[in-house]
Amino acid sequence: MEPAICNPRIGTQKQIWITDFATVTALGNNFQELWQRLLAGQTAIKTVTRFPVDNYNAHIAACIEGLEPSGERSMVQALLNQLCNGVGPVPPDSLLITATTKAGIDNFEKLRRGIRVDSQDVLPSRIPDMISEKFGLAGEGINITAACASSTIAVGRGAALIASGRAETVLVCCVDLVTEFIFSGFSCLQALSPVPCQPFDRERRGLTLGEGAAALLLMSAERARHENRSCLGRILGWGVANDAAHITAPARDGRGLIQAIYQAFKTAGLKAEDIAAISAHGTGTVHNDLMELIAFRNVFGRHKVPIHSVKGAIGHTMGAAGGIEVALGLKTLAAKVMPPTVGFCNPEKGAEGLVSPEPQEVVGDYLLTTNSGFGGVNAVILLGRGNID
Repeated sequence: MEPAICNPRIGTQKQIWITDFATVTALGNNFQELWQRLLAGQTAIKTVTRFPVDNYNAHIAACIEGLEPSGERSMVQALLNQLCNGVGPVPPDSLLITATTKAGIDNFEKLRRGIRVDSQDVLPSRIPDMISEKFGLAGEGINITAACASSTIAVGRGAALIASGRAETVLVCCVDLVTEFIFSGFSCLQALSPVPCQPFDRERRGLTLGEGAAALLLMSAERARHENRSCLGRILGWGVANDAAHITAPARDGRGLIQAIYQAFKTAGLKAEDIAAISAHGTGTVHNDLMELIAFRNVFGRHKVPIHSVKGAIGHTMGAAGGIEVALGLKTLAAKVMPPTVGFCNPEKGAEGLVSPEPQEVVGDYLLTTNSGFGGVNAVILLGRGNID
């Protein structure tokens, strides 16, 4: 097994390794299945059968087959149980950071319809409580709810705690569901595409919702070596910024995302020409995709960096998106190949030669992953290559 890349420019900060991860998505109940189906250009987007969609302007989403509530418990509990079974062992002294936008919102819907359920599942605080109990963690954990940048911020927060010496090991877990409450909200905003989303395509018509979960175990390099853990990748930089332009739309000039990217560069001691690939937010909405292309052009100039969006394959998983995309970024660097952007056909201006419907070769050791959300929030993680079989 070849050695992990070491970045000497991180300076006096502790190095942050990702030593384990797991994902559950509509395209696969484990990461290996997700990766193989992504490389094959498959999509999990199909007609929704979980709830009636006749009255909405879209009828499709990427829902996990067989995901059901258990008694009075929310579907989020079943999804998290499946996720937690795929990761471990987790040190009991790990700090826990979770991320979700709406937790067990399916139980809120049932409560409003007079159905007896566990109302506590609606609270975001239930997520860290359940995971702490599952792994026997010493602390209670915290939850971050920052729209669709939630889990990217959670990863950055965990990395910052380790880099500063305030923690040696951090478990980050993120999760979100597709429910009628969520679906109707995005429909009212006229954000849903009636056809599977087409990131960075000039014919794009909006986003497609998806659901999923991810877990990432972060450790200081010293702690990981002591426990004989493998380095699946490094977190080298992170950045968060808010453009404060609109309650739902991003700033058209991408200023918030640009600021977050430069924060990540500064933390990592890297520059634009060091980046080998970009995992973009790429929702397929008119304004988000264009904003990202403008921001990337501003930052990278003539340096051509391949860009990928996973949302044409698994939908927009909201608060879980960043965690899932970090896991995919690690594999992209290790395999030296970027999956195709499903749904992409006719390039938007600025996407030519960068986004591809076919797998792309990745030459280099550093990947930038970005997410943006309502309220103008933008978050960025800069990853370094590790070893993944």
